[in-house]
This record gives sequence, C-alpha cells and structure tokens, in this order.
Amino acid sequence: MSIEPLDLDASPKAYVALHDALDEPAADAALTERELEVRAVARNVVSREVAPRAAGLDEAEDFAHDSVQALASAGLMGLVFPERLGGTDDTNVAYAVAMEEITAGCAATSLVFMTQMHAAYPILIAGSDQLAERYVPGLVGGSTYGSLGITEPQAGSDVASLRTTARPTGDGYLLNGSKTFITTGDRAGVIICFATTDRSLGRRGITAFVVDGSWEGVTHGRPFAKLGMHGSSTAELFFDGVWIPADHLLGDEGGGWQVVMSSVVKSRISAAAQGVGLARAAYARTLAFLTRQHGARLPDEQTFVLAELRGRILQGRLLLHAVARQVDSSTDIPTGQIGMMKQACTDLGFSTAVAATRLLGPYGDLAVLGVERCLRDAKVTQIYDGTNEIQRLLIGRETTRAMGELS
Repeated sequence: MSIEPLDLDASPKAYVALHDALDEPAADAALTERELEVRAVARNVVSREVAPRAAGLDEAEDFAHDSVQALASAGLMGLVFPERLGGTDDTNVAYAVAMEEITAGCAATSLVFMTQMHAAYPILIAGSDQLAERYVPGLVGGSTYGSLGITEPQAGSDVASLRTTARPTGDGYLLNGSKTFITTGDRAGVIICFATTDRSLGRRGITAFVVDGSWEGVTHGRPFAKLGMHGSSTAELFFDGVWIPADHLLGDEGGGWQVVMSSVVKSRISAAAQGVGLARAAYARTLAFLTRQHGARLPDEQTFVLAELRGRILQGRLLLHAVARQVDSSTDIPTGQIGMMKQACTDLGFSTAVAATRLLGPYGDLAVLGVERCLRDAKVTQIYDGTNEIQRLLIGRETTRAMGELS
C-alpha cells in the first residue's frame, strides 16, 4: 500500500486555502484587524517555511533552526515585546493566534518559538533596562537561543523544593546544581535559572537569575530521545560553581517565586495555543485525506465524528482567545482561569489527535499523513508548563474557595 503525502505538505497555496476554509467566523469576530493580520502573516510563513520541513525534522530528529529563523525574519518572535527591544508590542491574543498557526504547521517548531518568549519575558518584567537591552533583542531576533531553568530531578511541579543553590558571595552569587527536561537546554545562550538562596525559606528563598550559557561552570547535556517534538531539543543543564554577577539577578533576592508566577501566565497561554493548533492540524489533515479518498461527500459515520471535533476545536479557540484577552486587560487573572485554559486546550489537542487517528483506521498510523505526529507531539503539552493534574487541583481549590466565601 502506497499513500501519497497530502497536498498541503508540498503546496503553500493548498495549505493556506485549507486553513482559510476552516477558520470559524465565531472566533474571528472577536479578533482585531491587527490580530487577523498577525495570523495571516504567520499562516503564510508557516505554509512556506515551516510546514514543509515538519515531517523531515520529525523523522531525522533535527533541530528546527531554519524554521525558527524564518519566523524571526517575519517579526513574529517579538510579538509581546516593546519595539525598543526588537518587538512589535502586540497583544497576547495576537501571540496566541500566531502560536496556533505555528503549531498547526509544526508543533516542534512552536516549542522552540515559545521557549524564546519564555526566556525573554522574565528579563522584561523583572530585569534591569541594561539586562533587557543586552539579552532580549537576541532572543526575539533569533540570534541566540534561550531556556527556562526550573525543573529538577527532584522538583518538577513543586517549584518550592528546588535544590539548585545560589550562595551570595562578594558582589555576586555562586550557582551549583542541575536542571532537567530543559527545552533547548543543549544550545541555550541565555538561561533563566531559578535557585534557592536559603532552602529553609521554601518558596521565599527562590531567586531568579540570568545565566549566560557560555560562562565557566555551565555544562549543557545531550538531548534526550523523546516520544514527540523531535524538532525541539530537551536536555539537562549543570552548574558547577558558576559565578553570577549581582546585576544579573531578576527582581529581588528571594523574589523568584513571583517571577515564576508572572511568567507561567504567558507559558500557559503558549501551551494552550499548542493544544488548539495540534487539534486543528489533526482535524485538517484527517479531513484532507478523507476528502481525497471519498470526494466532497463523506460517509455519515465520518461526518458525525468530524462535526463533533469541529465544535470542540471552536470551543477551545474561544476559550484560548477569551483568556488571552483577559490577560491583555488585567494583571489579576484568577489562577483557576489560566489553569482551565491550559488543561482544556491541551487535553483537546491530545483527544482530537486520538479521535482523528481512530477515524482514519489503518491509515491513522502512517507517518506520511502526519496525524500520528500530532498525537505524539500533543502528549507532552499535557505535562509541561504545569501538568494537567496540577491544573485540575488549582481549579478545584479555586472553586472550593469561592464556595467557602458564600457560606
């Protein structure tokens, strides 16, 4: 049995036409003219420079450098950053719709893309002007790669139990410890590292630093072999007596927890957008193949499944855009609201990919269609940026607290 690749993998015109046809007026109605423009730019760049490379990157497990550079050249990596630092000062909604588009073309590329923002954003909100001017333009311009160093072998979702230490010494700090599951960790030139200056204080001892990846004592591990996201590397980082100048501290000593909490709002928008983008990709690829097989009129049993998936995807897009809009208009977004967005949208990505694979029957397992890649890529989105189990816990606590206030 020989199955030809889908037209949208080789033809930018076909790719754009399909995704244009699948846009939902109910979601588009809430987007501004500028946000629609950002989406169009992203979709066009993805159709030409990102989607055609996705299968090859996945198969060879090559880093998505060229795809990321194309996004940077299009001015998409600085969407939420000010113009003075190389950004375009756009909304979080614009960033979310761009993330959707990039993920729909290549989820691994979107993971590198969003990690650049995740590394640059803490410097913007908690670093000095000098630090921001030194590091942010390179991250949003793609000339250097960044990583967010939070997770440790014994500290995953429980950030307060970090063991990496930063000991004050003279006019700086000595950093010792290790991080694991760090996106782009093998090549990071800028590392936002969270360490404790006093373990007895728990989260009140956590401090955030900018660490240059080339400094003496910084060691980059080799990339892990993974289920999905093959075009994005994940590695360990090791710090052995790394001296950090005091001016590379983000915020105050002991203020790292607040930097984490401010940053996860952005990172969970990223993960949620990936979930929606992966759901859209699995749906679009399945629809394209089934239409090639059966023509414009599909069997009823397939139509019913696709109809349900379309409705779920629209619901996910609306939730993503609505919460991102809240973040644009307020600095006080309930934790549960962010958690619902992240959990629901990333679960959507995985469940849609499962349903699409099942709908394709024996063809669902074929790499040439790209749906099984969506399934593999979607799984990790439910795990990073706060596991979905943790999100459910946060949502439940917020609900219980609200009910307690009524009694």
